[in-house]
Amino acid sequence: FTGANLIQADLSHSNLTGANLTGADLRAANLTGANLTQALLADSLLFRANLQGCCLSQAQLEGTKLQLARYDGQTLWPEGYNYRNSGAVGPKANLNGVYLNTANLRNADLQGANLRGAYLSGADLSGANLEDAALSGANLQGAFLTGAYLRKARLVGAEIQGVDFRGADLTDANLEQIESIAGADFTLVQGLSEETKAMLCSRPAEELGTWNQFTRHNTAESLGLVEG
Repeated sequence: FTGANLIQADLSHSNLTGANLTGADLRAANLTGANLTQALLADSLLFRANLQGCCLSQAQLEGTKLQLARYDGQTLWPEGYNYRNSGAVGPKANLNGVYLNTANLRNADLQGANLRGAYLSGADLSGANLEDAALSGANLQGAFLTGAYLRKARLVGAEIQGVDFRGADLTDANLEQIESIAGADFTLVQGLSEETKAMLCSRPAEELGTWNQFTRHNTAESLGLVEG
């Protein structure tokens, strides 16, 4: 497999123990649940690969490119490997200031991730787990957070114009110093404190009257200020 072209290959649940994938092109490959124990992956390309539930124990990852590869709490990494700073997307990942505009992060596990100042405009984060994530200063304009889990998420100063928050859980989320909520849709949001809701409802009429281009609700309607 050295240098092999495995772009978008479906290798889910494969047993690749000890496989020599040095320099292989595994961009967008599906490695869900695959066993890559002791695999040789030096200088391989794993951009946007799915590594959820993948076992990479004792694998060689020197020079491996992991930007936007998806991992989760079941992914096993080589001991001591600094996966949080690899550019891969998953729990506690350090994605400070990263460009993720329009990225497909549906159902991603980003619990405790550092997304401060990240560019997430138009990204699909539907159903994503963003519990305790740091999103301060992030650009979320037009992002889809439908049904996302945002408990204790920090959104201080984030740009949330046009965000689809429908059905999201915002329990204990920090929405202070938001620049504008124009077009944001809060329909059926859970856990919004009375204090936070009052703050949102006191925004300028121009913001509250802005329509979300996808959901066809305006922000005031979604907060229950007017009948839809």
